[in-house]
Amino acid sequence: MTPESFLNFRSAICGKRILITGGTGTVGQALIRALLPLDPMVIRVYSRDEQKQYYMRDEYRDERRMRFFIGDVRDYGRLRRAMEDVDMVFHLAGLKHVESCEYNPFEAIKTNINGTQNVIDAALAEGVGSVVFASSDKAVNPSNAMGASKLMAEKLMVAADYSKGSKSTRFASVRFGNVLGSSGSVIPTFVKRIRAGKDLPITHPDMTRFVISFRECIELLLTAATESVGGEIFIRKMPVVRIPDLAEALIQLYAGKNAPVETKVVGVRAGEKLYEELVTEEESTRTVDTGRYLIILPTDEADRADEPLFPGATPLPVGAYTSRLEAAISVPQIKRLLTEAQDPIASAGDEGEFDTGVRLDEETSPEMIDYSHRFDSAGAAAK
Repeated sequence: MTPESFLNFRSAICGKRILITGGTGTVGQALIRALLPLDPMVIRVYSRDEQKQYYMRDEYRDERRMRFFIGDVRDYGRLRRAMEDVDMVFHLAGLKHVESCEYNPFEAIKTNINGTQNVIDAALAEGVGSVVFASSDKAVNPSNAMGASKLMAEKLMVAADYSKGSKSTRFASVRFGNVLGSSGSVIPTFVKRIRAGKDLPITHPDMTRFVISFRECIELLLTAATESVGGEIFIRKMPVVRIPDLAEALIQLYAGKNAPVETKVVGVRAGEKLYEELVTEEESTRTVDTGRYLIILPTDEADRADEPLFPGATPLPVGAYTSRLEAAISVPQIKRLLTEAQDPIASAGDEGEFDTGVRLDEETSPEMIDYSHRFDSAGAAAK
């Protein structure tokens, strides 16, 4: 984070009351650690995980700005209570494991779709200033229940902004790739298996994924919260990794003196795709490139003839933005990415808890690797 970005975020966050649904998750914990130096008045953590809240309460026992609410996004009444006098909501709660959602699709509907509508309704009822929803690249042309539910949640956010009438609440979404080291990522699982000397299961040798660090996630969330006009989807330009290359990088980093660790192809799991997408071809016709971020405009914004909503941004060339067409980074580049991103996987413990390693402050925060050079001046992905 640059000093300029820090000051911009601090100006927007200082003195605000903030609610984070799913605040006990790995991204939620990283967001809290980033928000506290920005001087919010209060941060309310809303989650259904009592044990994680217990440990977080202990961690922040001397932090007077922290509040904790046990609750589920399926419970509208509890959300209303948690949102009283709140200025800004980061909606991170959701079911995010592809295989789990594939076999329990209605649970994904109740949490990811109905839960998001509850967040929207509560925010409008309580006069919240802005709501940012954390979506996924799996929402783009989804092939599984998790992605489909995230896509519907995105649609709800866009519709909420379009139909809010005289309400001033701004709704926006962000799309993450695979968050390096999060509880939904394969990386902690791989690290544990490497340390135990076990083989690493690779679903397909040609599988590729977009990856994003915790720091990039946090900057994306804060950018959407502070720069959205309403109804947009914000996306960070991300590098692409081949899953076998990621496995090899982790083996080189964490195998140490253990017995040689091998990879084994086990086949694609239910609902998985060989590659992911960040922007569909249709969406690209209303997407602008700001240099570091892509912003998908809602159709009503894209059709406006007045001055652009994001001055200096350029239209994205028409075409799908997929991990299949992007050049994957090399094993040494992946190792550098994991190291320079201060990835939390190094502290993976038996309990599956990870120190996010995120410390965003004006003077000491290192900037994440910049991949913008991989895009031409018009924003097209370099092939």
